Amino acid sequence: MAEEFPMTGGDGPNSYAKNSNAAAKAADGAKAMLVAAIFENLDIETLQSRPTTFRIADLGCSVGPNTFIQVDNIIDAVSQKYHKKSKVQSAGELPEFQVYFSDLVSNDFNYLFSTLPRDRQYFTAGVPGSFHGRLFPEASLNFVYSAYALHWLSKIPDELRDINSPAFNKGRILYGNAPYEVGQAYSAQYAKDIKSFFHARGQELAPGGLMLLLIPGRPHGTLPAQNSLAPYFQPLESTLADMVNEGLLSEDKFDSFNLPVYCPSVEELRLLIEENGRLDILTLESIGQMPFSLPSAQGCRAGTESILRKHLGDEIIEPLFDRYSKNKNIAAGSASLVHDDSMAVGFFVLVKRKLL
Repeated sequence: MAEEFPMTGGDGPNSYAKNSNAAAKAADGAKAMLVAAIFENLDIETLQSRPTTFRIADLGCSVGPNTFIQVDNIIDAVSQKYHKKSKVQSAGELPEFQVYFSDLVSNDFNYLFSTLPRDRQYFTAGVPGSFHGRLFPEASLNFVYSAYALHWLSKIPDELRDINSPAFNKGRILYGNAPYEVGQAYSAQYAKDIKSFFHARGQELAPGGLMLLLIPGRPHGTLPAQNSLAPYFQPLESTLADMVNEGLLSEDKFDSFNLPVYCPSVEELRLLIEENGRLDILTLESIGQMPFSLPSAQGCRAGTESILRKHLGDEIIEPLFDRYSKNKNIAAGSASLVHDDSMAVGFFVLVKRKLL
């Protein structure tokens, strides 16, 4: 059964809206590639004759403001393509743009829509639900975008909590530097989830439609334990371990807590897309190591509070992040860039719906 772990909503000091700079920088680093990908590969001849509607979906949009910035970039690139290809002279001759902001049912859509840009040049709608399943009618989308959301699994692999399993992940919250079986459990769950994701998108994209994904991954030929987001979450793991050692958190609770995130290899991702049959891979390349600075207490809390509350209890949150903020690496300056060769890399993925 799928689990939901939304980013922290609202606009408070621990909210995702106030602590999403790392994701913003990573996505902004791929802006030129995004614009070029649309300009070079969007086939506007497959769209209906004007007037028409160009439909865009951002999957895993969270609560802003990053999604609004990227939607503007996408619309600007599509408009440029129309101006060049169709010799459109004015904005009135462009298609109308419909943007679907989609995330988990428990996402803070109220805050998202209360902060919509007032000068936006598009119509909007919210689509609650997991992107691991169908969200839209068949062949209804012209462009799908998702930035640094597809590393989230639909659930934590059951084997990680089974004390009798070789994949029992004792003393860790992720698979970095873990036994081989732990990484394989994560990999198997990711394969199930991403197959469902691509199956749904293969149905929802219109023929000729594009999907652009920014995904944390790992270098060619490496094992899961060798490259992951584990260094990013190391201060959280060590803080929890300290609380266990001091009797403030039970060892059983700590051992049963794992983060549902996974970074695939290029080989894994390519095979999973090719299995779909409805999608052609136009681009699948690494864009270098993920921007990596240790998250502040507020930043870590914005992304993990919901899962921590569910698995460890409400009472753990305040003392946990008070201690986290005093971690020597965090206290020394979380803004400083940390160099770690085991950190995940970023993938730029562009696929096109086949003209079936």
